[in-house]
Amino acid sequence: MPEEDFAPQKNYFEDVPVADRGSHIRGASSYDWGMKNRLGRIFREATGRTVMLAVDHGYFQGPTTGLERLDLAVPPLLPFADALMATRGAIRTSVPASLTCPIVVRASGGPSVLRELSDERLAMSVDDAVRLNASALAVQLFIGSEHETQSIKNLTTLVDAGMAAGIPVVAVIAVGREMVRDARYFRLATRMAAELGAQVVKCYYTDEGFASVASTCPVPLVVAGGKKLPEREALEMTYRSMDAGALGVDMGRNIFQSDSPIGMIQAVSGIVHGGLSVDDAFTLYEDTRTSLK
Repeated sequence: MPEEDFAPQKNYFEDVPVADRGSHIRGASSYDWGMKNRLGRIFREATGRTVMLAVDHGYFQGPTTGLERLDLAVPPLLPFADALMATRGAIRTSVPASLTCPIVVRASGGPSVLRELSDERLAMSVDDAVRLNASALAVQLFIGSEHETQSIKNLTTLVDAGMAAGIPVVAVIAVGREMVRDARYFRLATRMAAELGAQVVKCYYTDEGFASVASTCPVPLVVAGGKKLPEREALEMTYRSMDAGALGVDMGRNIFQSDSPIGMIQAVSGIVHGGLSVDDAFTLYEDTRTSLK
C-alpha cells in the first residue's frame, strides 16, 4: 500500500536552506544552458524570486473583470512585472512586440466555465512557443480530479517537448471547488508536478503548514494570487508566502482588479524583492494610488 502523508510522522527540514549548487534558481543546476537562461529571465538573479503578472483568465472564462480590454489593462503594468503569463492570442493581439519582460504562455485549455474544467488538453505546440519567444509554458494540473491522469499526461508531454527546445514548464496546481486546499494536498500535488518534470510549480498559499509545501518541492514554488482580496490582505498573503519559502507570486485579480493596479504590483514587488514589511508595502501602494489620481 502507498504511504499515507501524515505530517506529525515526517521531518520536512523547513529550517534547512537548499544548496544553490551553482545556480540562483532552485533545482536548475543540471539544466541545459537555454533552459537556465529562460528561467533566469523569470527569476531575478539578485533575489532568486519573481513577480509574475497573470492575465490568462480569458482562456476559460471570457472577459474577466479588469481585463475586458487587454490592450488597455496589460501594457501599463508590464514595466513592473518580472514575467507576464498570458495566452498566445492575448500576446499576439494585445501585447507590444517591444516587450522586454519574459512571457509565460498558457499551453493547455479545453473546457469553459460552463463545463467541468479538469478535462483539458494541450492547446498549442512548442514550435509556436518558439515563434513567440516564450520563456516558459504553463499547463494546468488537476490532482485528485476526474481527469487527473489526462492532466498529468499533458504535463509530461509538454515537459518532453520543452526539454527538446530548452523551454521550461510551469505546472499550475488547480483545485476544484469541492477540494480541500490544505498543506497535505499541496505537498502531494506540488511534489508530483516537480518529480514528473515541471521546472516551476504554482499553487495556492495555505495559512497552516505552507513551509512544508515549499521545503519539499525541489523546484521554485510560485504562489497564485487567487480570488480578489482587500489590498492589505493580499500583501499579507504575499509576505507570509515569501517568509514560508515561496520564490515568487503569480498574481492576477489582486493586481488588475485593484483600484490602483500599478500601485499594487509595485507593493507586491517591494515585498518579494525588496523585503518590505506589510506596513511599508501598503504605504507604497497608497502613495502610488494617490499620486496617480
